[in-house]
Amino acid sequence: MRRVTFFKLDRPVQFLKGVGPRRAEALSRMGIVTARDLLYHVPRRYDDATTVQPIASLDVGQDATAVGRVRSKGVIPTRRGLRIFQAVLQDASGMITVAWPGQPWLDRKLREGDLLLVQGPVRFFHGKQLQPREFTVLARADDPDPSEEGGAGHVFVSYPASEHVPQWVLRGLFEKNLDVLLREVADEEYLEPADRERLGLPALPDALRELHRPTSLRAARAGRRRLAFDELFFLQLVQARVRFQETRARPGIQHTRTNRWIKPLHDALPFPLTGAQARVLREIYADMTSPHRMNRMLQGDVGSGKTVVALFAMLLAVESGTQAVLMAPTEILAEQHARRLRELVEPLGLEVVLLTGRLGTREREAALGAIASGEASLIVGTHALIQEGVQIPRAGLVVVDEQHRFGVRQRQALSELDSRPDTLIMSATPIPRSLALTLYGELDLSVLDELPPGRTPVRTLLRYPGRRDEVYAFVEEQLAQGRQAYVVYPLVGESEKVDLRSATEEHARLRDEVFPHRRVGLLHGQMRGEEKDAVMRAFLAGEVDVLVATTVIEVGIDVPNATVMVVEHAERFGLSQLHQLRGRVGRGAAESFCILVAEPGEAARERLLLFRDTTDGFEVARHDLRIRGQGDLFGAQQHGRD
Repeated sequence: MRRVTFFKLDRPVQFLKGVGPRRAEALSRMGIVTARDLLYHVPRRYDDATTVQPIASLDVGQDATAVGRVRSKGVIPTRRGLRIFQAVLQDASGMITVAWPGQPWLDRKLREGDLLLVQGPVRFFHGKQLQPREFTVLARADDPDPSEEGGAGHVFVSYPASEHVPQWVLRGLFEKNLDVLLREVADEEYLEPADRERLGLPALPDALRELHRPTSLRAARAGRRRLAFDELFFLQLVQARVRFQETRARPGIQHTRTNRWIKPLHDALPFPLTGAQARVLREIYADMTSPHRMNRMLQGDVGSGKTVVALFAMLLAVESGTQAVLMAPTEILAEQHARRLRELVEPLGLEVVLLTGRLGTREREAALGAIASGEASLIVGTHALIQEGVQIPRAGLVVVDEQHRFGVRQRQALSELDSRPDTLIMSATPIPRSLALTLYGELDLSVLDELPPGRTPVRTLLRYPGRRDEVYAFVEEQLAQGRQAYVVYPLVGESEKVDLRSATEEHARLRDEVFPHRRVGLLHGQMRGEEKDAVMRAFLAGEVDVLVATTVIEVGIDVPNATVMVVEHAERFGLSQLHQLRGRVGRGAAESFCILVAEPGEAARERLLLFRDTTDGFEVARHDLRIRGQGDLFGAQQHGRD
């Protein structure tokens, strides 16, 4: 591999031919700041001679792609007041009228003589007429393009553009600068010819040339494949460096197993560990007993036994004389963890210290004192654990539960303690960022792919809005058996921008009209903390039959008696969100159901059918990664991307 230096392409784009200060400012708003940015601003689509049809051959009913010069243009008013922009497009074979109803402003944008690529249906209106869904200005008037006739082999490129930097400007910039930029990028080739041949990749300059001036669609695909390889390769290099710095460059804590607590807990468990739990514990223990820091993700569906695995890991830290910390995203979830852990370890003589924002002054001071002194070895809490004034001097293991509900910096806060503790992050569905990091090597992965005996998977059903009454009738059947139900909406209140049902309005309707004889509660993120907490506790205590909510209940309450989850406008939710919502039911012995009420639509239906047919959280995350992208791998931005 060659030694590479980067400097030539990092000069400001302002100094390239045809740019200047004003255009550089417009380019910067598109993320193009340097010469490198421009070179790597690759086309978003290609059209070759096989897809571009001669105008004379276009027939009514076709969905066509054509290229031609604007020979005349104008705005045509209609009797109803609609103004239609029309242009006559001509190529070597003939002419056709192209119409944009309701877009008279195009008269100011397009000029006679401009070369256009248009795509859309051909209709009959006083003759054949093409109505473009999309069009691209390939060249301006008086800017002859020798290949405008779309001869054999010619490929038209379309770039991501903006109002201030349209297609024809970008094409002009590449025409003036591409040759120079390709000569400069040649110095940055890092693969030897033998490596490129083995991998079936073109040289970097050749790849970029084919992306911007493709000789064929196949060559353009080869160029894109080279850039994709580079991106993945450098991502892996960066991840490997981060992994080395975090786990290898400085030693971590080498825990020692004594079985003082681990064996008694194992012997006292009222159930045997599953094969998956035993396998995962071997992986975790191997990490923790090595001199290197652990940075591991534990993925498992609801009910697969993640909490028990985490407890055994925490006990190894305690046996080594360090403190083990479990951080949960909500107070109720933290309380549930603390209660469950106390049931298991207090008979062994261990105490669990809980730290949340609900604690009174005296309780909080006692908890902080026990944690700071090292007396507290098992610690459970919320974000309160990372607030100023909290000292955990001997942290040996940090467990982050439902990690997708924490921000990037929140998750890192505990793992960056001076003691350099091991880190175990848990989730029923890894968010795309986490899955991408796992694929690229920063996180080790342990998967609980086996449910304990006797657990029944949640049945997922897909229903259209027209069958909503049937859904309500089924919910009533479950309530009559003494069960509880959730009904989830994407919005808190009505919106003028989207026609969607909302939790607030629907709560009143369900309470007064659908379930008037039932206790119907309301829960959403705009309620005060104490209000939300009161509703959650009432539902947990069985004092609410139907809980109408937003996604605030993705994480938080474990209600074994809740057997139905109805998700309205399910097409508006991400797959990972849906999986988390589905995880709110199926926590008891009774059969449970997740009912997705969604508008008909091919794209949404395909996605929801994928979700319906799998209960594997990791498979759901893979679909989510493919659909949404992996998020910002190296920053704090965490949403998916196109």
